[in-house]
Amino acid sequence: MGRIRNALVRPWVVGVLALAVAGGGFGLYWFRPWKLWQDETVQEALPGATAASEAPAGAPSGTPSGAPSDASPAPSPAGPATLASGELISHEHATSGTVKLVRLTDGSHVVRLENLDTSNGPDLHVWLTDAPVKEGQAGWHVFDDGDHVSLGKLKGNKGSQNYTVPAGVDPSGFTSVSIWCDRFDVSFGAAELARA
Repeated sequence: MGRIRNALVRPWVVGVLALAVAGGGFGLYWFRPWKLWQDETVQEALPGATAASEAPAGAPSGTPSGAPSDASPAPSPAGPATLASGELISHEHATSGTVKLVRLTDGSHVVRLENLDTSNGPDLHVWLTDAPVKEGQAGWHVFDDGDHVSLGKLKGNKGSQNYTVPAGVDPSGFTSVSIWCDRFDVSFGAAELARA
């Protein structure tokens, strides 16, 4: 009798253990909890930004000999222009930094994250949205309700980074930026864009 009971129990125990291992593996893949302890820092310069050039020491000032005195120096090309900016606030995870919508000299646009500091997580993206930025839990899930454009995966959870606004997208129709977790449909943090 005991042998029959043991023979029936073993397959059941093996089945439960197999389900537990499969469920644990799926949970680790889905949640990726180790990312909470892994920081990825990315430091990018703003495209087209150059330091102001200075004349070398000892260079002559004024008009070079032989040049007409009414000639004005060639205008330097205009650099990138900040059209809107805002400060990131925390949602699902503590998040800070500055967001800028920048028009580059070639007329294209980038969203620039400066001094970003947030948690790492699975499937994080940078979204340009038309949703209002709300503090607390009320703001965690609003960014997929209206229009939004994904600018790509978050390059790093720390640092300063650039995200290209796709050609054909008019950034003037968007009012906020969210660090969006696509896996769980939640905002890690967001910033309202105030026009410059």
